[in-house]
Amino acid sequence: MSEPADGGCPDRREAGVDLGAPSLDDDTPKEACGVFGVFAPGQPVSHLTYLGLYALQHRGQESAGMAVSDGQTVTVVKDMGLVSNAFDDRTLAALTGHLAIGHTRYSTTGSSTWRNAQPVYRDVAAHTVALAHNGNLVNTEALADELGMLPGTITSDSDVMTELIAAELGKHPETSEDRRALERAMMAVLPRLEGAFSVVAMDENHVVGVRDPNGFRPLCLGKFDHGWVLASESPALDVVGAHFVRELDPGEMVVIDVDGPRSVRAHDAERIDPKLCLFEFVYFARPDTRLYGQSVHQARVRMGEQLAEQAPVDADLVMGVPESGIPAAEGFARRTGIPYGQGLVKNRYIGRTFIAPNQEMRALGVRMKLNPLRDNITGRRLVVVDDSIVRGTTTRAMVSMLREAGALEVHMRISSPPYKWPCFYGMDTGARGELLAANMALEEIQEYLNVDSLAYLTLDRLLTATGAVGAGFCDACLTGHYPVAVPVSLSKDVLEQPSDAVPSAPASSRFATLLDGEERLPVDDALGRVPSAPVTVVHDGAGGLGVDHFGG
Repeated sequence: MSEPADGGCPDRREAGVDLGAPSLDDDTPKEACGVFGVFAPGQPVSHLTYLGLYALQHRGQESAGMAVSDGQTVTVVKDMGLVSNAFDDRTLAALTGHLAIGHTRYSTTGSSTWRNAQPVYRDVAAHTVALAHNGNLVNTEALADELGMLPGTITSDSDVMTELIAAELGKHPETSEDRRALERAMMAVLPRLEGAFSVVAMDENHVVGVRDPNGFRPLCLGKFDHGWVLASESPALDVVGAHFVRELDPGEMVVIDVDGPRSVRAHDAERIDPKLCLFEFVYFARPDTRLYGQSVHQARVRMGEQLAEQAPVDADLVMGVPESGIPAAEGFARRTGIPYGQGLVKNRYIGRTFIAPNQEMRALGVRMKLNPLRDNITGRRLVVVDDSIVRGTTTRAMVSMLREAGALEVHMRISSPPYKWPCFYGMDTGARGELLAANMALEEIQEYLNVDSLAYLTLDRLLTATGAVGAGFCDACLTGHYPVAVPVSLSKDVLEQPSDAVPSAPASSRFATLLDGEERLPVDDALGRVPSAPVTVVHDGAGGLGVDHFGG
């Protein structure tokens, strides 16, 4: 996209392209949320959910929560921050039951506030529903209008989804004899949803998992001796002692109760079109995850091997950018025979909400996160392998550090194609004007990063490296081809009033703006408006509702 006709600017650096964002993590796609569900009578389901969420922490660090049922009462606990911030021994000890769901959040619709933390809960007559969602709906505004909700009443697509299910439950206020009220309500609602949704939901007696008909986001089923587990990624099964059974199919709903799991087709066959997010293989998923039956770690190693075949270079050392660039670096070194070694040490204790107010502080912030191993760098020609470049600021600072540490040459190799288009299916990458490759030609990026050479892996080689060619992938962020149409009104704050977003969002946030890059979406306040203590919502099984406060 190097020509102005393709959305660039004749002189991009003088045309206002913002290449400096205030976060240390601006060079990576932002997370995609993690969901977990367990049905295990006689087992400590709250502790199992806690462990499962820990295994999914990489998918979202803004908030965490869980809902637990003992067959009579559904209890919801959620709070801002990491899983370890939201729960302690006292909280978990009070969450007794035989089924639970959990969530780790990175916000893609709705700001990062306690109000938007999940699971979302509704209590309707004799029915209860709690829901946790990974993905992003594209028809959120239309669904909210359909519900007739006042602006600002509900503030996220997950909220809308739960409200729709609650409305269906409200049409039949009595308890159903077959106890499948939630299943029927979800069957009525799911065909009306458009976009990405991998969901776990529950009532007093059932755990339900469902994937959208494109399967944008992963969801798998596992089993252990005493029950069943649903999780975004297979390592969450491993950590609770469950073995992997299978991935849920796109458009499939699995209902788990005392009789075990039942598979239900929630969408018509013509809507099924598998489009797993390609960046699950490149970056999002843990390396020990299996997707489409393939090891993510081995796929990333193969990406490095493909890079070595596509763009070889004479060098003395191959190094990966911690952590996600390391497997591809290993593959590059293996294929070329160039020695592999560490060149950067990552400080694992830097919080993801670290904010730097200016460019000078951002440069220091990068040094807090990454520090060069000078003995491995001085006097050497380096191949530096990373998974992607989004805005380029962190990459540029890293290259500067390597040169200051004495690197003779720095050759950058990226194990994915240029990231040029914003995602609307569950990743948060900002406007197109913020994406480096959308606004600069390859030679300009090379000059901006101050590297001796730069190469991105081609799309066909990337698909080959996954080991799942033909399985079905979404590559919209790389190609601009969106498999589900995106309305012009879609934005992260589409349901929120100016007072809800932190800080207030411009009223003109629109899809076209995201593509053109004329405005930036508001940056959520990392502190948000958080209650002094997490809140537990209790349904007593008879339509009553109580609120308890833990801590503080």
